[in-house]
Formats: sequence, structure tokens, C-alpha cells
Amino acid sequence: MSADLRLILFDVDGTLADSQDAIAAAMRFAFEGQGLAVPARAEILSIVGLSLPLAMDQLAPSHPSEVRAQLVAGYKQAYMDKRLAQGAGHSPLFPGAAEVLAQLHAVPEYLLGVATGKSQRGLDALIAAHGLDCFVTRQVADHHPSKPHPSMILTALAETGVEPADAVMIGDTSFDIDMGRAAGVRTIAVDWGYHPAAELGADHIISSFDQLAPLLQQIWKT
Repeated sequence: MSADLRLILFDVDGTLADSQDAIAAAMRFAFEGQGLAVPARAEILSIVGLSLPLAMDQLAPSHPSEVRAQLVAGYKQAYMDKRLAQGAGHSPLFPGAAEVLAQLHAVPEYLLGVATGKSQRGLDALIAAHGLDCFVTRQVADHHPSKPHPSMILTALAETGVEPADAVMIGDTSFDIDMGRAAGVRTIAVDWGYHPAAELGADHIISSFDQLAPLLQQIWKT
């Protein structure tokens, strides 16, 4: 009898990829392009994981909707231009990320997926830049309500046929952990991301990627 399939979902920005410099630079370009004061870096990083319209709602709440729409457009253009110019160096992977993805991908009953606030275009570009062709389900902001709505995870579960008890969500922000909780899956916070891990209320916390495989074995031990 074959082992049950397990779904391991990853957030991207702040969890797999260290994209904070790219995000801060694109946000600065967007705000300066509208003649607005640039939010503090900590404020910018606090909204990483939200879809761009919601992020701009939080960063520029007093400005008209048309201005916030221009901020979204400016951010997208700046982010894409830098990505095309810098390639894999634009959003480097955190130490150990590529290795743990390869390790987990080699386990027959493990299915890997992504649930990210990135666009489809942005995710596809990052996957291509780093050769990460290990994800069987890829949920992006284009097709779902923003985190922490559970739509991304629920869709990934439906696509893979995995039950919530056999899935985990791994992320670095409250949006990731709240999304996982809303979808009824276990949650794992990483402590190298953009929100303090100890404040997220996750089921588990890891401080390096080499802790992930043993933790998953513990979670799903029979």
C-alpha cells in the first residue's frame, strides 16, 4: 500500500527568496514617480505577501484610488525592469533553499507547491532564473483574493487531492500563517523573513532550512 501524499506549500518572498532589496527599490520608484514620500523600509516590508492593490491601500491610504492604481503600475514596471536586468541576482534564494527543495522533491510522497502574492509572470521568472521546476501547484495573486484568504491553499489542495491534515504552509508573515490556519493546514514559520516569527502563532518555527525535513517527518510520523 502506497504512502499518503503530502503537500508542502511555500511562500516565496521572504521565505524562499530574499527579495527585500528588489521590493524596496521598486516601491521607491513607484512612490517617487507619483511625487509622494517613500514609506519607510520597515513599513514596506510589513506588507510583503499582500497582493499589490491591498499593499498600496495600506501604504497610501489617504490617496485616491487612481493614484494607488498608478503606484501599482509603477511598482510592476520597476520590478520587471530590474528583474530583466539582474536575472537570478534580482531575488537570490536564501541559504539552503535550493538544497531543501531538491531533498523534498526526491521523496515520492511529497508534493511541493507555491502560494505567493507574486504575479504569475513574476513567479514564472523566478522559477526559471533559479531552475526550480519542482512545484506541482503554483498559486499566485492573479487568480485569488489576497492572503490571508485561504483560496490559494484550498485550490492547491483540490488540485493535488491532498487532505488538509496532510498539508503544511511554510511562510514568514502573518498573512501566510493566517492563510494556512484559515485553510485548516499546519503552519510553519521561518525566522529569517519579514515578520517576527515568534509573533505569528504558527504551529512550528524553523531557523534554518536544514530543520525542515526532520520537522516534516515528525509531523507526519506514523
